[in-house]
Amino acid sequence: PQSLGRSAFTQVPIEITVAVGRARPSVRELLKLQRDSVLPLDRRVEDPVELYVGDRLIARGVLEELEGEQAGQMAVRLTEVADLSDGL
Repeated sequence: PQSLGRSAFTQVPIEITVAVGRARPSVRELLKLQRDSVLPLDRRVEDPVELYVGDRLIARGVLEELEGEQAGQMAVRLTEVADLSDGL
């Protein structure tokens, strides 16, 4: 069988999760949630967000709103990137 080169794997898309914060409500509070409920997070708006592939932290950054044709779309400007030379 023909083996795939390393470059073939670099073309595979991956999903990155951007974590803006965490909430830790009690079960009682969780059961009370409804439309328009507010769930406070453990971070402020200006705090860095974290980027994960699976459960591995790969970078940190700040949220930005794009301009021009993509106005209103969110993006992340990276401020720190993990060393991924040993793989994900």
